[in-house]
Amino acid sequence: MSAARRPAVAPATHPAPATRTPAPAPGTAAAGFLASGLGVALFSSAVFGLSGSFAKALLETGWTPGAAVTARLSGAALVLAVPAAVALRGRWHQLRDNWLTVLLFGLIGVAACQLFYFNAVARLSVGVALLLEYLAPVMIVLWLWVASRRKPRPLTIAGTLLSLAGLVLVLDLTGAVKIDVIGVLWGVAAAVCLAVYFFITAKENDTLPPIVLASGGLMVGAAVMWLAAATGLLPMAAGTAETRLGPWITPWWVPLAGLVLLATVLAYVSGIVAARALGSKVASFVSLTEVLFAVIWAWLLLAELPGPVQLLGGLLIVGGVVLVRWDELRIPAPPAAELDHANDVEPVP
Repeated sequence: MSAARRPAVAPATHPAPATRTPAPAPGTAAAGFLASGLGVALFSSAVFGLSGSFAKALLETGWTPGAAVTARLSGAALVLAVPAAVALRGRWHQLRDNWLTVLLFGLIGVAACQLFYFNAVARLSVGVALLLEYLAPVMIVLWLWVASRRKPRPLTIAGTLLSLAGLVLVLDLTGAVKIDVIGVLWGVAAAVCLAVYFFITAKENDTLPPIVLASGGLMVGAAVMWLAAATGLLPMAAGTAETRLGPWITPWWVPLAGLVLLATVLAYVSGIVAARALGSKVASFVSLTEVLFAVIWAWLLLAELPGPVQLLGGLLIVGGVVLVRWDELRIPAPPAAELDHANDVEPVP
């Protein structure tokens, strides 16, 4: 029942007019959706999807993937350092109490995930590498199945299969694909890291604000990337040549700024907020829409038009997300177990 009151009963000779519930103001429903966990998750996927277009603009001028990723993480860590310090408000013990969570997030969810993905791209096509990485939602469903010893409900299974089928169509893997066993292993390793990312960010933690987790994780990730570059594991090359974004010729710092501010700062902070609101499983499935958003951004910024098969795949991805979300809402989730330690990273589905 809604919160609207029932009309008061007046004397029979003077009946009071029925009270009407005021119509919602224009844009209220849209604002409510954007403020919800699902709306924030879709926003996070949309800005994450910008990274491919911004990075490609830099790569086409001679930047190496390692240099682009390192600049991305380092710049975002610097941007978030001040607001993260303000969010802590002098309570630096929160970092000490949650050091393992921050370390795992930065090491596995940020640095290792991107490093493994780029190693997979070096041996496989981008489409196959990305498909392997986005096996993470399936891994999460299987892990929760094993951990809870409860078989996923039919709608969750259907949503899993539907989303993966849509992902295959969006990536359009019908062409000749080079398969390399080592590359496949790198891609699977990236998927494991992505699954860990969702588990960590979905953890309920009232003592560590999302912006602090994002800032700390990016600092750890940037440090790992610089270390990998210093040891020769990651080739580094950058330039200052002009870049092309859609019909515009822009300085090199324009796509770099977009990569740092939009595709990293906003993306990671909103992704953590969404994962805590939705849980690791649903958040990971919503993240599949990042592929669809990446196709749309590439169309707008790089003039790469999506084909009918890719659009159909996008619909299947959204359909799978809806099925999983609906399945989550149909049956009330059991109360989450209390965590004994601040650094526990068990998933809260």
